[in-house]
Amino acid sequence: MMKVLVVDDEETIRLALRKFLRSRGFEVEIAGTGDAALKLVDEHSFTLMLCDVRMPGMTGVELVPKILAKDPDLAIIMLTAVNDAATATEVLSSGAMDYLMKPVELADLQQALDRALKKRAGLIEQRRLETLIREEVALRTAELEQEKESLRLMTVSIAETLINAMEAKDVYLRGHSQRVGKLAGEIAEELALDLQTCDEIRLAGRLHDVGKIGIREAVLNKPEALTTEEFEHVKDHVKIGMDILAPLPHIKTSLSYLEHHHEKWDGGGYPAGIKGEAITLGGRILSAADTYDALTSKRAYRDPLPPEVALQHLESEVGLHLDDRVFRALEQVIRRRTATENQTA
Repeated sequence: MMKVLVVDDEETIRLALRKFLRSRGFEVEIAGTGDAALKLVDEHSFTLMLCDVRMPGMTGVELVPKILAKDPDLAIIMLTAVNDAATATEVLSSGAMDYLMKPVELADLQQALDRALKKRAGLIEQRRLETLIREEVALRTAELEQEKESLRLMTVSIAETLINAMEAKDVYLRGHSQRVGKLAGEIAEELALDLQTCDEIRLAGRLHDVGKIGIREAVLNKPEALTTEEFEHVKDHVKIGMDILAPLPHIKTSLSYLEHHHEKWDGGGYPAGIKGEAITLGGRILSAADTYDALTSKRAYRDPLPPEVALQHLESEVGLHLDDRVFRALEQVIRRRTATENQTA
């Protein structure tokens, strides 16, 4: 049985409405003031409320939003003795579904009840469907994000397998890409970049040398200085890497960093010869991390440089090869690493 709340300061009207509503099968509670109505709403669950507009103390217009705050599904019909557009606008804008003029014709009241209950049912169903849609969208979005992440992890795994296969052929390159990715991520964190950007830069570091899979082994492993032709061949590894990874749009940002990791601050790098701020920040970070790791790693033609010596060399390249801001972040990361290593030694 649906329960109706009748709110009116005139007892005769309250009783007459209660009698009519009970004859139509409703369970009815009555209240003579707004405060009494609020108390009843706290104690009972109502389907519909009939409420007078003008009452002593709290008016019906003031009561409606307070009632709806407690029960947003409540259907409300206002009763008014004033026939003017302003009053109608006021009661409807306060949250009521309909209003009737006093004295109320019972036939009109029955029609208003039917309209309000139908509208209430429609709104409840609409909210239910909207909730279901939101939940379905959220679930599907989560599934798509999970699928995207699984695809990204699989992609990285495949690319790293290629890199590991390449690095396995040269003892001096083993672990280089992993170290560059780790160091690049730490530099990005030192620069206070957001978490997603740090992850994208770290990924670019791990993939930055994938293109070397297309470089001749004789050139990669050559202990002497490269000829001009050989150096041009090595430079192709950036384009080869981009071509290998281009079908993977979900790592597009990381690829933009990878593309710039051999560009130099003064424009003397490759493949595009861009300079300064035109180089992505991720590309500048990768350049610093890649160069530092190369200097501090053993090569066929030289021994590794100590961290301090490598930093001194890189500082001389600030403004030429490196961005000063990126170098200072690299310097802080390496000094922190060195201090930690010294403490644990």
